Amino acid sequence: MTDASATAARRPGEPALTALGLAAPDPDPADSSPHSFPGGGRWRTEIPSCEGPEALAVVLEESARLDVPVHRISQGSGVWMLTDAEITEMAGASAERGVELCLFTGPRGTWDTGGSVRTDSGGAGPRARGHDAVAGCVEDALRATALGVRCLLVADEGVLWTLHRARTAGLLPADTTLKVSALIGPVNPAAYAVHERLGADSVNVPSDLTPAHLTEIRRVSAAPMDMYIEAPDDLGGYVRMYEVAELIRRGAPLYLKFGLSRAPGIYPYGHHVRDVALASARERVRRGRLALDLLERHGAAGDMAPLGSRLPGPLTRFDTPA
Repeated sequence: MTDASATAARRPGEPALTALGLAAPDPDPADSSPHSFPGGGRWRTEIPSCEGPEALAVVLEESARLDVPVHRISQGSGVWMLTDAEITEMAGASAERGVELCLFTGPRGTWDTGGSVRTDSGGAGPRARGHDAVAGCVEDALRATALGVRCLLVADEGVLWTLHRARTAGLLPADTTLKVSALIGPVNPAAYAVHERLGADSVNVPSDLTPAHLTEIRRVSAAPMDMYIEAPDDLGGYVRMYEVAELIRRGAPLYLKFGLSRAPGIYPYGHHVRDVALASARERVRRGRLALDLLERHGAAGDMAPLGSRLPGPLTRFDTPA
């Protein structure tokens, strides 16, 4: 995943600031990521927190209305919070539009009976507590892929490695992709490289990483990166729209993830929070339009990966046991 383009984007306010003698230093070409997605393009898009068929329909309708290209739609409550009929409907609707559907796997520590996650330290956070939780995640993965889902969201390193081994062994379809959740996203290049080797096909880094941090990661790994351009409040509530071109320059291949701050939590989703979920889904697409408009105004919209593309290209892995 090399031979990336080096399109220079106009930085916000640059002509006016230059005229006032306040021009910023030129970007260092050495900071630019040399990587891109297979088949071309340096960025893809993702709409997260799409919690069922109804929300998916809203996202697809609104993306068509606002002309927001969507490569991936992800869900956060988990496979186990959906019926077979709901999963089948979501998989079919996504495939019809050439959009990758990503569903979260199984039990997580933040919903478990363990008390440590409710302490100030957060304990082990969302990771899978014990063998039974790992087994639940594997069960979710097998069920979802049997119903046509080809992307699984993971919040535990052991689950990630187990699902990668299952994929290698033919227990999961070979074209299944594994996405690391922002809830356990790595914050340094060494950790990022470990997640790639454990089987990650894309890694959601925390949205408070600096552009310099992204460059550090790109010096050791070409695995696609996911990053909230606007993060939910429980992940910081950051709004980084004016940085999008620079984040792409430093972090490509990059999924631009359009979250939503100042929105009530909806996990685990049910119809009791239906109105909030649908309104939030619609607004996430609108936020995507705002970010893409910025890219267009700054001359950096031309490096989008083709719609329908989803695979990560060759990545580095640990050897799996025989």
